[in-house]
Amino acid sequence: MIDMSQIEAAAERIADQVVRTPTVPSPGLSTLLGVPVTVKLELLQRTGSFKARGAAAKLLSLSERERAAGVFAISGGNHGIAVAVMAAALDVKATVVMPRSASAYAVEQVEAAGASLRLTDGMDEAFGTVARLQEEGLTLVHPFDDPVVIAGQGTVGLEFAEDAGEVTDFVVSVGGGGLIAGVATALRELRPGARIWGVETGGAEAMSAALAAGGPVPVPLSSVVTTLSAPSVSRLTYDHVAALVDEVLVVPDRDAVQGTLDLARHAKVWTEPAAGCALAAARLVVERVGADARIGLVVCGGNTTVEDVMAWAERFGLR
Repeated sequence: MIDMSQIEAAAERIADQVVRTPTVPSPGLSTLLGVPVTVKLELLQRTGSFKARGAAAKLLSLSERERAAGVFAISGGNHGIAVAVMAAALDVKATVVMPRSASAYAVEQVEAAGASLRLTDGMDEAFGTVARLQEEGLTLVHPFDDPVVIAGQGTVGLEFAEDAGEVTDFVVSVGGGGLIAGVATALRELRPGARIWGVETGGAEAMSAALAAGGPVPVPLSSVVTTLSAPSVSRLTYDHVAALVDEVLVVPDRDAVQGTLDLARHAKVWTEPAAGCALAAARLVVERVGADARIGLVVCGGNTTVEDVMAWAERFGLR
């Protein structure tokens, strides 16, 4: 497991490559939930999500030989965008493997950054390319199973803890677990009395399944939230969550999309359902904790289109 010194080192290493995103009270969400809400706006991060942090941390840790040979990433969307953009910024050749279910926006962003794009029929097949690409001499920038990447994502928690006022309950989205592993490490050090809640969407429940089984297990994927759809978590992220996180909640895809619409209306920010699910989970946290709750939301990304969100809203019968 990583420690605070690794997160602090990552923060120093990546400072010139990423944005210290705003941490601000949200009057609109506070009114909506009936308790004070503070948001960490990672959708304003370079590449549109927190993933730029871990990608930058990993790329800056490479040897000259590794940089010259190039890197590759497996991604449902945001990690691929981040690796493609940050690799271009640092003059490293990148290959990104994504499932065909990834959004057209993500595909466009990866190609626009100049990365070599390979599409597969699903995430399982995408992860199945790892050995072959390593044999080609490329270095894997894993989306979550890497302590350097986790430390990079942990800088979200470092900044949140330093910049927020009183927060009793932090809510963090979970895919493969890299974000919540890093954030929880920082928060347990800097905000030891706070509760930390993870949130997954139904049909992308790799961490919940791991916690129930006592370790990582493969899970079937059916969520529309492809950026949270990891076929399993890793032992590394599982260990962090099992030790540091109070509970991982699961919300339906419908509620995640409603959360995106509510964030647009009440917080005035355009997010993807991977962030919308955190608002849905925050409602559950308030129901459990009560009026004394002070919510901190990691708004993890905004890489989705109006067309995609409207299509999901129509599918789920939402206004």
